Amino acid sequence: MKVYMPEREWPPEYRAVLEELVKITDPVTGGNILDSGVVAGLEVGGNTIKVWLRFESHAEYNIIGENAIAYSKIIGDIIERFALLKFDNVYVYDLKNNLVGVFENKRATSQRT
Repeated sequence: MKVYMPEREWPPEYRAVLEELVKITDPVTGGNILDSGVVAGLEVGGNTIKVWLRFESHAEYNIIGENAIAYSKIIGDIIERFALLKFDNVYVYDLKNNLVGVFENKRATSQRT
């Protein structure tokens, strides 16, 4: 995982992902998820993308109320933006490395084997 920092020099495949992530709105702040600090890290390789979000899915304040709705929307938006068209596998994690969102294109995986 590469820790997300705005000023970091990113390889081309990461820049393409960041250009898409900046289009996803954080429902809490109204800004994009990069500027609002929601994205903690990225890993891009081949047909797989992994995104770490800056929250703990099992913390009480994140699983009730508006935060839970906001995080669910962000997770769904990430999967929707990247699944199938750009990557066969999309994984979204929280800060404790818990898998909170997943999309795996089973057909693409079975065609390769």
